[in-house]
Amino acid sequence: MSEHYYDEKDLAKFGNIGEFQKELGDRFFAYYGEVFKDSELSAREKSLIALAVAHAVQCPYCIDAYSTDAYEKGWSEAQMMEAVHVAAAIRGGASLVHGVQMMNKVKKIAM
Repeated sequence: MSEHYYDEKDLAKFGNIGEFQKELGDRFFAYYGEVFKDSELSAREKSLIALAVAHAVQCPYCIDAYSTDAYEKGWSEAQMMEAVHVAAAIRGGASLVHGVQMMNKVKKIAM
């Protein structure tokens, strides 16, 4: 049996993050709960955003949680995949735009 850093069973332990620092854990969960309530954006819309962000930050726990959440909130597989592609495009573009820094530096050196 091989061990992996990511264990999907650990997602169920997320609520225990306050175990070593209860006050901060409680504050985080209060904030987290407020963020995901219906407001200017619906909880359903926020779920799809969270799914895309989970892919951008490459958090396997978040990907699992928000794949389930988004699907249960009625997003189709195609809509979810499109959100993943949006995240990939933004992440790729963020890498590429830093190429401007390289170009600026090389142009200075070449002068």
